[in-house]
Amino acid sequence: MADPRGSMRDTVITNAGGANVDAANVDEQLTEVELDQLLLPGQVLDIYQCEKMLGRGGMGVVYLARNTSLHRLCALKLLSPRRLQTDIDYVARFANEGRAAAALVHPNVVTTHAIGRVDDFHFLEMEYVAGGSLQREIDLQGGIGPIRATTMAVGIASGLSLAHRLGIIHRDLKPDNILVTPGGIPKIVDFGLAKRVVGANVEGQAVVGTPYFMAPELFEGQPATRTTDVYALGVCYYLMLTGNYPFQGESVNALMKSILTAPYTSVRRINEAIPLDIAECVSQMLNREPDQRPRDGGVASQLLQAVLGSVRDLDNLIHDAFSGLPNIHWERESSERFKVSLTLRGERTQRVYIENSQHAAGDRLLIIYSLCCRASSDFYEDALRLNAVVHHGAISIRDVDGQPHFVMVDTYPRGTVSGEDIRRSVIELGCRADFVEERLTGRDFN
Repeated sequence: MADPRGSMRDTVITNAGGANVDAANVDEQLTEVELDQLLLPGQVLDIYQCEKMLGRGGMGVVYLARNTSLHRLCALKLLSPRRLQTDIDYVARFANEGRAAAALVHPNVVTTHAIGRVDDFHFLEMEYVAGGSLQREIDLQGGIGPIRATTMAVGIASGLSLAHRLGIIHRDLKPDNILVTPGGIPKIVDFGLAKRVVGANVEGQAVVGTPYFMAPELFEGQPATRTTDVYALGVCYYLMLTGNYPFQGESVNALMKSILTAPYTSVRRINEAIPLDIAECVSQMLNREPDQRPRDGGVASQLLQAVLGSVRDLDNLIHDAFSGLPNIHWERESSERFKVSLTLRGERTQRVYIENSQHAAGDRLLIIYSLCCRASSDFYEDALRLNAVVHHGAISIRDVDGQPHFVMVDTYPRGTVSGEDIRRSVIELGCRADFVEERLTGRDFN
């Protein structure tokens, strides 16, 4: 798959106050001369034996190395000696990256084990992730599918959540900075820009990031915040879903104008198989107004988990709940509703309905209710008294097939409900509704 980003793929831009920027003036890649000053495969640095180079960037080179003291593989990041001569803050920034990363102990963040200096080399020892980057996966296959993309986004947001709770902003979140384990777990790496936004914001501070993933307010000279990380996550999510960027441009200036003013194509227009809940979630994260996005990684994680739960087919949940159970039969009545029939003691029967609410993504509920009887005014007082003694669910009035009925009702968040939750609720509600029905009418209608 061709890379649509061209020369802007690794561009990190500086913009002190919203002025035009030019990618041609920025070079974040190490030169061959700089590489000659670093280690060659097979060389030993203190307790580290370098095996091969894994990657390189503006901060230095990352090697696959073996920690000979602990007998384990690691990723060893070495500072560029040439940059030490031209940037007096370089070592301090590198050390800050190490401290920021070391504070983040989370399954979705690459762990930093050590920071130090040997001779002229400053280094970080990091967890080695055997898989490739998320970007490599997207390059190979384009969109990776709604369920996998949402699962990956949940993990990334979870890692961001911890960083944001600790006051750390990534500031350059992108698929190149997300490694994927062989088991499919995303891990955020490279908090090298985080130190520039920890602490007080300075007016006119540099805007640093990769243009495709930068929130609109960053181009206008606003400081990086948790919501700019959430915006970058939204771009990653869009890219995972479609293989494309939400905003395009032939140059950084053209891209900036697109991000600031142009509409983007909905993910459902690119792939109509993508559920509406996912499209709504993408829209929230890519909102141009920062206060309209999820406020941090934690809120974004909750939203994405809810969306992931709603993407999971209700048929599968129902099957998980009732497969193999005697005296329980279910059928789909519509795209949003199932009917479950229970056979109870004394040959009594009861119907229970399961359906999705009409709330927006993230707020959607799974509603489970069982009919007691028609909602006659003659039964109101007795129904209220019974409501005080039932131990699961609550009696309410609901229109069913155009007629008001007393029902026992229970609700669960759609994104986190399990088959076990559904099974327990259906059986409990069915028994309670049958109890109410018998007390109010003395008959078995349902």
